Amino acid sequence: MMKAFKKRGALTHFQILSEISKQDPHLKQKDLANTLGITIQAVSENIKTLIEQGYITSKDGRSPYKITQAGIDKVKKDAISLRKYSDSVLETMNHYKTIWPAIATEDLKKDDIVGLYMDNGVLYAHKKEENATGLVLDDAEEGMDVSLTNLTGLIDMNIGEVTVIIVPTIKDGGSKACDLDLIKNVYDKGTNNGEPIDKVAVAGTVSRAVAKKLDIPIDIEFAAPQATANAARKGLNVIAICVGDMSKAFTRELEAEKIKFNIIDGAK
Repeated sequence: MMKAFKKRGALTHFQILSEISKQDPHLKQKDLANTLGITIQAVSENIKTLIEQGYITSKDGRSPYKITQAGIDKVKKDAISLRKYSDSVLETMNHYKTIWPAIATEDLKKDDIVGLYMDNGVLYAHKKEENATGLVLDDAEEGMDVSLTNLTGLIDMNIGEVTVIIVPTIKDGGSKACDLDLIKNVYDKGTNNGEPIDKVAVAGTVSRAVAKKLDIPIDIEFAAPQATANAARKGLNVIAICVGDMSKAFTRELEAEKIKFNIIDGAK
């Protein structure tokens, strides 16, 4: 951090002096408090300190406040320190590299230009031409993670579909009241376009029991609404089996992400 602002309250002093230097005769402590986002009491205490240090003058500690030559010199010095610090941060940001991970489908070398593609929700990199490219930062072996930067172009990726199956609560019969043939048929059939289901999400004990009874593998169980939306964004088709009103959390998440979804009543 800048030396000029290491002391407690130094930045607030700089801000108050800067505002007073504008020579607004109507400037009140309330105005300073609103501008700086601090309390009027804090403004009063800081002004008292600045008067004692000889940086501003005031009659009875009240407005109008006037900045002294010593105050002007301090503001200039601190402003230069702040500018140097800001310039150093900007210079660092200009050289900062955004790094993305992918899986290498072949051995890759540093500085290779690679094509990027998404498959089953995973980003892959290889030496073949794709609509999106990246620069390899470090050597990587086939099947291992590779760090990339300078990503350009668009990664070809379709948004997946979600089928939300609502099953009865335990009070309404639970798994015994489910249309198991219907649920299994939806899983086997896939999406409306006939594409296979990639992931299965469950929310609630009854949903878990239904999946187990039908021998359907469970892929998503915790934070299921958010995880379902994330999977669909990466091009995966998901069936979400949820109990009763739990479906609302799924529909809210999917609507917010503008993901296509169907709702099916899984009760008999």
